Amino acid sequence: MAKLALWSTIATTLRSEIGAGHYRPGDKLPTEAELSARFGVNRHTVRHALASLVEADIVHSRRGAGVFVIARPTQYPLGRRVRFHQTIAASGQVPSRRFNRIETRPADADEAGALAFRQGQMVHVVEGVSLVDDQPVSVFRSVFPAARFPALPEVLPQLGSITAALATCGLNDYTRQETRLTAQLADAVLALALHLRPGAAVLRSEAVNIDPAGTPVESGTSWFAGERVTLTIAPDQA
Repeated sequence: MAKLALWSTIATTLRSEIGAGHYRPGDKLPTEAELSARFGVNRHTVRHALASLVEADIVHSRRGAGVFVIARPTQYPLGRRVRFHQTIAASGQVPSRRFNRIETRPADADEAGALAFRQGQMVHVVEGVSLVDDQPVSVFRSVFPAARFPALPEVLPQLGSITAALATCGLNDYTRQETRLTAQLADAVLALALHLRPGAAVLRSEAVNIDPAGTPVESGTSWFAGERVTLTIAPDQA
Protein backbone atom coordinates (compact mmCIF):
# COMPACT_ATOMS: atom_id res chain seq x y z
CA MET A 1 0.00 0.00 0.00
CA ALA A 2 2.95 2.33 0.69
CA LYS A 3 4.12 2.05 -2.92
CA LEU A 4 0.61 2.73 -4.16
CA ALA A 5 0.44 5.84 -1.98
CA LEU A 6 3.83 7.04 -3.28
CA TRP A 7 3.10 6.77 -6.98
CA SER A 8 -0.44 8.07 -6.50
CA THR A 9 0.85 11.12 -4.60
CA ILE A 10 3.43 11.82 -7.29
CA ALA A 11 0.79 11.51 -10.02
CA THR A 12 -1.52 13.88 -8.13
CA THR A 13 1.28 16.40 -7.70
CA LEU A 14 2.18 16.33 -11.39
CA ARG A 15 -1.47 16.51 -12.39
CA SER A 16 -1.92 19.62 -10.20
CA GLU A 17 1.20 21.26 -11.66
CA ILE A 18 -0.01 20.59 -15.19
CA GLY A 19 -3.42 22.02 -14.30
CA ALA A 20 -1.78 25.13 -12.85
CA GLY A 21 0.15 25.71 -16.05
CA HIS A 22 3.62 24.84 -14.71
CA TYR A 23 3.85 22.46 -17.68
CA ARG A 24 1.97 23.71 -20.72
CA PRO A 25 0.42 21.66 -23.54
CA GLY A 26 3.23 20.19 -25.59
CA ASP A 27 5.86 20.66 -22.86
CA LYS A 28 8.17 17.81 -21.96
CA LEU A 29 8.08 16.63 -18.34
CA PRO A 30 11.31 16.08 -16.40
CA THR A 31 13.01 12.74 -17.01
CA GLU A 32 12.40 9.70 -14.81
CA ALA A 33 15.82 10.25 -13.24
CA GLU A 34 15.01 13.90 -12.47
CA LEU A 35 11.62 13.00 -11.00
CA SER A 36 13.18 10.19 -8.96
CA ALA A 37 15.66 12.65 -7.48
CA ARG A 38 12.95 15.25 -6.84
CA PHE A 39 10.59 12.90 -4.98
CA GLY A 40 13.26 10.64 -3.44
CA VAL A 41 11.85 7.44 -4.95
CA ASN A 42 13.06 4.84 -7.40
CA ARG A 43 12.34 4.96 -11.14
CA HIS A 44 9.78 2.15 -10.94
CA THR A 45 7.58 4.31 -8.67
CA VAL A 46 7.95 7.30 -11.01
CA ARG A 47 7.18 5.11 -14.03
CA HIS A 48 4.00 3.92 -12.31
CA ALA A 49 2.93 7.51 -11.65
CA LEU A 50 3.60 8.55 -15.25
CA ALA A 51 1.73 5.51 -16.57
CA SER A 52 -1.35 6.59 -14.63
CA LEU A 53 -1.17 10.04 -16.27
CA VAL A 54 -0.83 8.41 -19.70
CA GLU A 55 -3.86 6.25 -18.95
CA ALA A 56 -5.81 9.39 -18.02
CA ASP A 57 -4.80 11.06 -21.33
CA ILE A 58 -3.02 13.89 -19.50
CA VAL A 59 0.39 13.12 -20.98
CA HIS A 60 1.70 10.95 -23.79
CA SER A 61 4.96 9.04 -23.99
CA ARG A 62 7.19 9.14 -27.07
CA ARG A 63 9.74 6.37 -27.20
CA GLY A 64 13.24 7.77 -27.00
CA ALA A 65 11.98 11.35 -26.58
CA GLY A 66 10.23 11.52 -23.21
CA VAL A 67 6.81 12.27 -21.73
CA PHE A 68 4.83 15.27 -22.99
CA VAL A 69 1.74 17.11 -21.81
CA ILE A 70 -1.18 16.53 -24.16
CA ALA A 71 -2.32 19.73 -25.84
CA ARG A 72 -5.91 20.91 -25.57
CA PRO A 73 -8.07 19.58 -28.43
CA THR A 74 -7.83 21.74 -31.53
CA GLN A 75 -11.20 22.91 -32.85
CA TYR A 76 -11.24 22.12 -36.57
CA PRO A 77 -14.38 23.07 -38.55
CA LEU A 78 -15.29 21.11 -41.66
CA GLY A 79 -17.06 23.45 -44.05
CA ARG A 80 -17.06 24.04 -47.80
CA ARG A 81 -13.73 25.84 -47.48
CA VAL A 82 -11.20 24.19 -45.20
CA ARG A 83 -7.83 25.95 -44.96
CA PHE A 84 -5.51 24.34 -42.42
CA HIS A 85 -3.12 27.25 -41.86
CA GLN A 86 -5.83 29.91 -41.74
CA THR A 87 -8.09 27.89 -39.44
CA ILE A 88 -5.39 27.07 -36.91
CA ALA A 89 -3.84 30.54 -36.95
CA ALA A 90 -7.28 32.07 -36.32
CA SER A 91 -7.53 30.03 -33.12
CA GLY A 92 -4.30 31.57 -31.79
CA GLN A 93 -2.21 28.45 -32.35
CA VAL A 94 0.75 27.90 -34.66
CA PRO A 95 0.19 25.68 -37.72
CA SER A 96 2.90 23.87 -39.66
CA ARG A 97 3.24 20.98 -42.05
CA ARG A 98 5.97 18.42 -42.56
CA PHE A 99 6.09 16.81 -46.00
CA ASN A 100 7.36 13.24 -46.07
CA ARG A 101 6.64 12.41 -49.70
CA ILE A 102 6.09 14.39 -52.88
CA GLU A 103 5.98 12.09 -55.88
CA THR A 104 4.63 12.22 -59.44
CA ARG A 105 3.34 8.96 -60.91
CA PRO A 106 0.42 7.44 -62.87
CA ALA A 107 -2.94 7.49 -61.07
CA ASP A 108 -4.46 4.22 -59.89
CA ALA A 109 -8.13 3.42 -60.45
CA ASP A 110 -9.39 4.95 -57.19
CA GLU A 111 -7.40 8.16 -57.66
CA ALA A 112 -8.55 8.52 -61.27
CA GLY A 113 -12.16 7.99 -60.20
CA ALA A 114 -11.95 10.63 -57.48
CA LEU A 115 -10.35 13.16 -59.84
CA ALA A 116 -12.69 12.28 -62.75
CA PHE A 117 -10.08 11.35 -65.31
CA ARG A 118 -8.53 8.26 -66.90
CA GLN A 119 -6.50 5.75 -64.96
CA GLY A 120 -2.82 6.17 -65.76
CA GLN A 121 -2.85 9.95 -66.07
CA MET A 122 -0.12 11.55 -64.00
CA VAL A 123 -0.78 12.78 -60.47
CA HIS A 124 1.22 14.43 -57.72
CA VAL A 125 1.03 12.47 -54.45
CA VAL A 126 1.75 14.50 -51.32
CA GLU A 127 2.02 12.92 -47.87
CA GLY A 128 2.98 14.37 -44.53
CA VAL A 129 2.00 15.43 -41.04
CA SER A 130 0.03 18.50 -39.93
CA LEU A 131 1.15 20.02 -36.64
CA VAL A 132 -0.36 22.51 -34.19
CA ASP A 133 2.10 24.17 -31.81
CA ASP A 134 4.66 21.59 -32.97
CA GLN A 135 2.42 18.67 -31.94
CA PRO A 136 1.19 16.31 -34.68
CA VAL A 137 -2.59 16.36 -35.08
CA SER A 138 -3.08 14.56 -38.39
CA VAL A 139 -1.40 12.54 -41.10
CA PHE A 140 -2.49 13.48 -44.61
CA ARG A 141 -2.30 12.14 -48.14
CA SER A 142 -3.39 14.33 -51.06
CA VAL A 143 -3.48 13.61 -54.79
CA PHE A 144 -3.52 16.36 -57.44
CA PRO A 145 -3.76 16.26 -61.27
CA ALA A 146 -0.17 16.80 -62.45
CA ALA A 147 -1.08 18.32 -65.82
CA ARG A 148 -3.04 21.11 -64.14
CA PHE A 149 -0.43 21.88 -61.48
CA PRO A 150 2.97 21.08 -63.03
CA ALA A 151 4.92 23.32 -60.63
CA LEU A 152 3.28 22.00 -57.44
CA PRO A 153 6.15 19.68 -56.35
CA GLU A 154 8.58 22.59 -56.63
CA VAL A 155 6.60 25.31 -54.83
CA LEU A 156 4.98 23.21 -52.10
CA PRO A 157 8.16 22.64 -50.00
CA GLN A 158 9.02 26.33 -50.33
CA LEU A 159 5.63 27.63 -49.17
CA GLY A 160 4.67 24.90 -46.69
CA SER A 161 0.98 25.41 -47.42
CA ILE A 162 -1.16 23.52 -49.93
CA THR A 163 -3.55 26.48 -50.33
CA ALA A 164 -0.67 28.90 -51.01
CA ALA A 165 0.98 26.45 -53.40
CA LEU A 166 -2.24 25.96 -55.39
CA ALA A 167 -2.68 29.75 -55.57
CA THR A 168 0.83 30.05 -56.98
CA CYS A 169 -0.16 27.43 -59.56
CA GLY A 170 -3.21 29.49 -60.60
CA LEU A 171 -6.00 28.11 -58.39
CA ASN A 172 -7.17 30.86 -56.06
CA ASP A 173 -10.28 29.17 -54.72
CA TYR A 174 -11.60 25.64 -54.19
CA THR A 175 -14.31 24.03 -52.08
CA ARG A 176 -15.18 20.63 -50.72
CA GLN A 177 -17.48 18.58 -52.88
CA GLU A 178 -17.91 15.88 -50.25
CA THR A 179 -16.39 14.56 -47.04
CA ARG A 180 -16.63 11.04 -45.59
CA LEU A 181 -15.74 10.38 -41.94
CA THR A 182 -14.96 7.00 -40.39
CA ALA A 183 -13.45 5.98 -37.06
CA GLN A 184 -10.59 3.51 -36.82
CA LEU A 185 -7.70 2.42 -34.61
CA ALA A 186 -4.15 3.58 -35.30
CA ASP A 187 -1.77 0.93 -36.59
CA ALA A 188 1.89 1.01 -35.56
CA VAL A 189 3.03 3.27 -38.43
CA LEU A 190 0.19 5.78 -37.97
CA ALA A 191 0.65 5.79 -34.20
CA LEU A 192 4.36 6.53 -34.61
CA ALA A 193 3.69 9.48 -36.92
CA LEU A 194 1.06 10.94 -34.58
CA HIS A 195 2.93 10.12 -31.36
CA LEU A 196 0.07 7.94 -30.16
CA ARG A 197 -0.19 4.50 -28.67
CA PRO A 198 -0.92 1.75 -31.24
CA GLY A 199 -4.65 1.13 -31.13
CA ALA A 200 -5.49 4.72 -30.19
CA ALA A 201 -8.62 6.20 -31.77
CA VAL A 202 -8.21 8.18 -34.99
CA LEU A 203 -10.77 9.74 -37.29
CA ARG A 204 -10.30 9.22 -41.03
CA SER A 205 -11.54 11.97 -43.33
CA GLU A 206 -11.82 11.44 -47.09
CA ALA A 207 -12.59 14.51 -49.19
CA VAL A 208 -12.74 15.67 -52.79
CA ASN A 209 -12.11 19.35 -53.49
CA ILE A 210 -13.34 21.08 -56.64
CA ASP A 211 -12.66 24.37 -58.43
CA PRO A 212 -15.40 26.98 -59.05
CA ALA A 213 -16.33 25.16 -62.29
CA GLY A 214 -16.90 21.89 -60.42
CA THR A 215 -13.75 20.13 -61.66
CA PRO A 216 -11.98 17.97 -59.03
CA VAL A 217 -8.57 19.38 -58.10
CA GLU A 218 -7.67 17.30 -55.05
CA SER A 219 -8.50 13.95 -53.52
CA GLY A 220 -7.37 13.87 -49.92
CA THR A 221 -7.36 11.58 -46.91
CA SER A 222 -6.46 12.69 -43.38
CA TRP A 223 -6.12 10.68 -40.19
CA PHE A 224 -6.79 12.89 -37.15
CA ALA A 225 -5.58 12.07 -33.63
CA GLY A 226 -8.87 11.63 -31.80
CA GLU A 227 -7.58 12.98 -28.49
CA ARG A 228 -6.16 16.18 -30.02
CA VAL A 229 -8.76 17.33 -32.53
CA THR A 230 -12.45 18.15 -32.27
CA LEU A 231 -13.99 18.14 -35.74
CA THR A 232 -17.06 20.32 -36.15
CA ILE A 233 -19.44 20.57 -39.06
CA ALA A 234 -19.39 24.25 -40.01
CA PRO A 235 -22.20 26.01 -41.89
CA ASP A 236 -21.64 26.30 -45.62
CA GLN A 237 -19.40 29.23 -46.45
CA ALA A 238 -20.22 31.57 -49.31
